[in-house]
Amino acid sequence: MKIELAENYGFCFGVKRAIKIAEENKNSATYGPLIHNSKEIARLERDFNVGLVHDYKIFKKDDKVVIRTHGIPKNELQDLHKNGIDVVDATCPYVTKPQQICQEMSEAGYVIIIFGDEEHPEIKGVKSYAAHGATVVTSVEELENMKLGEKIALVSQTTRKAQDYLKIVNYLIPRHKEVRVFNTICNATFENQDAVRILSQKADVMIIIGGKDSSNTKQLHSISKYYCPDSYHVEDENDIDILWFKNKIICGLSAGASTPDWIIKNVIHFIESNC
Repeated sequence: MKIELAENYGFCFGVKRAIKIAEENKNSATYGPLIHNSKEIARLERDFNVGLVHDYKIFKKDDKVVIRTHGIPKNELQDLHKNGIDVVDATCPYVTKPQQICQEMSEAGYVIIIFGDEEHPEIKGVKSYAAHGATVVTSVEELENMKLGEKIALVSQTTRKAQDYLKIVNYLIPRHKEVRVFNTICNATFENQDAVRILSQKADVMIIIGGKDSSNTKQLHSISKYYCPDSYHVEDENDIDILWFKNKIICGLSAGASTPDWIIKNVIHFIESNC
């Protein structure tokens, strides 16, 4: 059996940047998981003494806190600074951008619509920057009974599928006087999704590596499964079932933006040795 890697996969710019920041700030703690990969978070704690705290209120004056790649709500960031916490901001610049857009457009009188998962930490943070509130939706159907103003500003979660975002855009434009659309889906997401789309159309089995809570990994798996029914989402080699590879000729492999190279290499080695 042949293993073929997607043309683009794995760590994106924002995650690489955040990991480097965390490694440079030993003996600190991240507020919330730095990235959606429990194995890499464990490595940072083991090798760099970078802990994980889920409640920002327990930080004390002069503690060092690293802000997660997904960002945090505006009021929480303000509280950390006000309380004298040493804040090291590892928020991905691709996430900072929709935060800024929401603030500026809200202050300018636009109704803010965010395409994404309201429970995702990125969206919780982005929504908090809309001075007059924001509406989060995952589908056109959710918009159908809403009474919105004439001026709409639309942003997307950075890891969403462009095709799904366009459905929201195409629904809003003919129904409102002014719709400002901002392309906030990051380039790495586009590239990884396109690469999976191409590879999954020729592979017999697809392995998508990434944290179970990783939104972009889930999107990759969804795309892969559409073209290749035998597509599997694994966190590492321990999740693999060798029966998946029986009578398969080409194994396609991709990984989410928060999946480190060492996990990818372990998966490849396991498949090569056992399948």
